[in-house]
Amino acid sequence: MAAFMTPTQILTLGGTLTSVCAALAVVLASFRTSSARVWREEAEAQKERADRLSGDLTEIKNRLARIESENARLIQILTSLDPARLAVVRLADNPTED
Repeated sequence: MAAFMTPTQILTLGGTLTSVCAALAVVLASFRTSSARVWREEAEAQKERADRLSGDLTEIKNRLARIESENARLIQILTSLDPARLAVVRLADNPTED
């Protein structure tokens, strides 16, 4: 028994296979496109977060610089008032490590 296909059956099978391949190509392209979009959105979110943290860090640095400047000025004022008393205060604030 020979199992030969007629030209109509061959064309029908070819059309079906072509449709399945086209559908797979569309699904794959859609998956890749949505994956790329998700990664791009995630990258943008991470960049925004990094920019926000960078701004916060700059603000903290500026505040620290201002506090250090104010502390230096206060130490200068205290030293001019009573240098001996300032030495006692510094010893009390900086206990030695054992």
